[in-house]
Amino acid sequence: MKKLVKELIPYIVIIIVVILLRTFIVTPVIVVGDSMVPTLEDNQILLLNKLDYKLNEIERYDIVVVEVAKSEIIKRVIGLPGENIEYRNNKLYINGHEEETTYNFDTEDFTLKSICNCDKIPQDKYLVLGDNRMVSSDSRIIGLIDKEDILGSTKLSLWPIKTVK
Repeated sequence: MKKLVKELIPYIVIIIVVILLRTFIVTPVIVVGDSMVPTLEDNQILLLNKLDYKLNEIERYDIVVVEVAKSEIIKRVIGLPGENIEYRNNKLYINGHEEETTYNFDTEDFTLKSICNCDKIPQDKYLVLGDNRMVSSDSRIIGLIDKEDILGSTKLSLWPIKTVK
């Protein structure tokens, strides 16, 4: 009996470590739908970094996993707290100034007023959009996202294997 317990200890330790890693640090997530095309594809498997925003600030253009109505969505951060965001003629304006961006996706015109009836994004809230803006259910529909609902960032695709930008 002692020998059996001794043999099982390494396996128990491995199981505990895996559970802790998955619970607090990283976990796989699956892209559902076409809202992030062409950056991410339906059924693509990503690695969610749960620790990222406990150590770092959320930045514009980060790809984040958000919990909305007990499900997870994957979107790109566009607006940060304290900013006025507007899209006109497929151009992003932050606080009235045109943003030079490499992320040029077709976007219908909108203002922050139409999303939250506010002039600036409130503290601890974020505006997120899908890259395939014509089909994405994002902040334009579900409103601004609370910081506490952002589960983490994703920069690595497990399948197919590649970095996500």
